[in-house]
Amino acid sequence: MRIAINTRFLLPGKLEGIGWYTYEVCRRLVEQHPQDEFIFLFDRPFDRRFLLGPNVRGALVPPPARHPVLWYLWFEWAVPVALKILKPDVFFSPDGYMSRTSGTPSVMVLHDLAYIHYPEQLPQPVLRYLTRYTKKFLARSDRIIAISHFVKSDILSHFPMEEPRIIVAPNGCREGFEPLEATEQQLVRNQYAGGDPYYFYLGALHPRKNIPRLIEAYSRFREETGANINLLVGGRMAWKTGAILDAWTQSAFREDIRFLGYLPEEELKKVTASALALTYLSLFEGFGLPILEAMRCDVPVITSAAASMPEVAGDAALLADPTQVDQIAAAMAEVWRNPELRESLITKGRIQRETFSWDSAAQKIYSVLEQAVNEKSAKG
Repeated sequence: MRIAINTRFLLPGKLEGIGWYTYEVCRRLVEQHPQDEFIFLFDRPFDRRFLLGPNVRGALVPPPARHPVLWYLWFEWAVPVALKILKPDVFFSPDGYMSRTSGTPSVMVLHDLAYIHYPEQLPQPVLRYLTRYTKKFLARSDRIIAISHFVKSDILSHFPMEEPRIIVAPNGCREGFEPLEATEQQLVRNQYAGGDPYYFYLGALHPRKNIPRLIEAYSRFREETGANINLLVGGRMAWKTGAILDAWTQSAFREDIRFLGYLPEEELKKVTASALALTYLSLFEGFGLPILEAMRCDVPVITSAAASMPEVAGDAALLADPTQVDQIAAAMAEVWRNPELRESLITKGRIQRETFSWDSAAQKIYSVLEQAVNEKSAKG
C-alpha cells in the first residue's frame, strides 16, 4: 500500500501527547511493513530524522496549522490537493482531525471528546471548531480508531453511527521507561527535590488536569501527616493556568511544590522512575499514558476513578474521585504510610502494563487501514 499520514505534530524537541502517539505508531507501521510506501505530510519545514525508514518520504503541505482558521485551510484545502497529487491508497490522521473533502479512503484516530464534557475549559475558537466539525470528521472517516473502550463508548453515546466502524487500539508505552536503582533514584531526588521523596504529576497544565485540587490535596496530606515529601509537577503551562498559580500561592507548603516545566525525554524518564508515586488525578482522559509509564518504572499510581483511567489502571492503582480533595489526600497518605501497599501496586502494575503495547496498536491500525482500502476497492 501507499499510505499518507498526517504528521503535523512531529516537532523536534516539542513532542507531547499526540506528537508521541504519532511518532510511536508511525515508527512501528514503517518497521512492520517495509514493503509499503509511507508519505508523511508536514505542515511546516520538517526534521528529516522524522522520516523513520527508507520507505518513507516527507511532503511539505503548507500552511502551518495551529489555529482553527488554519486547521480548516489545511484539512479542507491543502491536504485534499496533496492527496490528489500523491495518490495514496489510504490517508491516516492520528490527531483527531480529518479531511472531509478528499476522496481518498481515510482513517482517523479519536483521542477523546473532552470538548463535549468540559466546553468551558477551551478557548472559544477551538470549541466552535470542534463542535462544528468533529461530528463531520466522524461521518467522513471510513474507519475510526478509539484509543480506549471508554472513548468508543463515548463516541457511540454522542453520535449515531455503526458500532463496527469504531475499532479500539489502546496506546502503548514508549521505550526507556524502566526502574532505577535506589542510588540513582536518590541522585534524582537530590537534583529535583532537595533530596526528599516526592509525588509526581506529568502532563500539560490546563483546567482539565485538575492541578489546583492536586495541590490542595497535597497540602492537606502534609498538614495531616507531617511527611517530608515534595510534589513535582512536570509539563508546560498550556492555558487558563491562573487557578494553578493561585493554589500554589495559597499553599503553606509551596516551597516544596516544584514546577519543572517541559522535561527533556531522558530527564522525564528518570524523574518518573524516582517518584514515591505518580499522582495523576485528571478530570477526563481518553487514555492517561503517564499511568502506563509509571507502571513501566515500577512506580505506584494514584489516579482518577473517572473516564478511561480505571480502564488503563485496572487493579494496579489507588483510585480517587478527582473532585474530592479528601479522597486524593487520603490516597496519598495511604501510599506514604504503607510500604506493603506500594509493593502490591508495583506487582499488579507489572501484570497490567503487559496489556498495552505500541506494536499491538500499530498492528490493529494497519489492519484497519487495509479494511478501508479493500472496502473502497469492493465498491469500485
